[in-house]
Amino acid sequence: MFSKILIANRGEIAVRVIRACKEMGIATVAVYSQADRDALHVQLADESVCVGPAAPSESYLAQERVLSAALITGAQAIHPGYGFLSENAGFARLCRKNGVVFIGPEADCMERLEDKAGLKALLRSTPLRPIPGTEALSSLEEALTSAEAIGYPVMLKACCGGGGRGIRVVPSPEELRREYPLAVAESEAAFGDGRLYLEKCILSARHIEVQVLADESGNVVCLGERDCSVQRRHQKLIEESPSPAVGSAQRAALLRDTAEAVRALGYVGAGTLEFLLDREGHFWFMEMNARIQVEHPVTEMLTGVDLVKWQIRTAAGVPLRFGQEDLRFEGCAMECRICARSTGKLRSLHVPGGPFVRFDTYLLPDTQVSPFYDPLLGKLIVYARSREEVLRKMRSALCELLIVGIDTNIEEQLRLLNDTRFLSGNYDTALLEVTP
Repeated sequence: MFSKILIANRGEIAVRVIRACKEMGIATVAVYSQADRDALHVQLADESVCVGPAAPSESYLAQERVLSAALITGAQAIHPGYGFLSENAGFARLCRKNGVVFIGPEADCMERLEDKAGLKALLRSTPLRPIPGTEALSSLEEALTSAEAIGYPVMLKACCGGGGRGIRVVPSPEELRREYPLAVAESEAAFGDGRLYLEKCILSARHIEVQVLADESGNVVCLGERDCSVQRRHQKLIEESPSPAVGSAQRAALLRDTAEAVRALGYVGAGTLEFLLDREGHFWFMEMNARIQVEHPVTEMLTGVDLVKWQIRTAAGVPLRFGQEDLRFEGCAMECRICARSTGKLRSLHVPGGPFVRFDTYLLPDTQVSPFYDPLLGKLIVYARSREEVLRKMRSALCELLIVGIDTNIEEQLRLLNDTRFLSGNYDTALLEVTP
């Protein structure tokens, strides 16, 4: 097991990883930008290293600076969290070259996964059913021909996209001609890779994802599914597990097929496979995320499994100590993402409490919320024996959560929790696009 880990991230996920390390008796190193010098993750870590100015490209994305911080502090491993360098195969390879363990899959595996179109081709030999689509496109002309064959509407996606970015719904050839060059430029700017692919747009679908853990011995466990259908512009707002749309027989088949696919990929660590569930009850595979997800606490609350600790253990070569038959999916867990709608200094903070209520955040009184980074302030997660009870608990917790000095989306989350379509469990990814 590692004796010291560097956390190559910031915000609530850096705090989350540091806490897991402390419970495991592992020393921690925080990296930070000049804008984050007083941040909570810096205060909690045993050591800290400034890696540059506020701009992510000059700090949290500066691979050699982050790696140098690990080398000079004697960290044996780097935990990348999510975002930033978490799915960067080049960085994972650089770590290995310098004798530092990257807590995630091997670089070769990451390269297979980050090419969304190529991954679907690899999975055609498994039980998973990829959404109909293309591999990487070479030109607008190829895109137009392929879209005609697939049938409009189609989704135009960045091959190396993620987190809901790099996605455009295209309803017609005219729109594809307009959007294609814009999407290439956007993808190059956001991901350093302008390649695009097309896939069929599945309407009235649920966004379902399966959390997996896998070790070096080929053991794979699927820790249930999360329903992430409440989204705005492909950004998730509320997640729940289990999904109200998935029956027990469907779930068993989905988890079995997912485990088979993960074994076929030779994947090691924590990962998430994402699907669209159509109106006929078919699951269509979209992509696999080779990292911890923002919404991982939903699964932790439901199963009692600490995913971050198992990420660290599997990276150290420790085999899984439980199997699929040991997991029980009882009760209901839900997460609301609390996001900033302004920047500035936090004046006051009150966090809700009580049994099975958790708020993962980096906020402290006087925290400066910066315009340089993701607006996620924290995640409010609750667990109860039934969906009805979990909804009451979440409303109560949201009403108690007090963040003064920064505009947030707390009121919007409360409105969503009272939307009759969400209350019924009969909603899909178009929930926020349609007026009730």
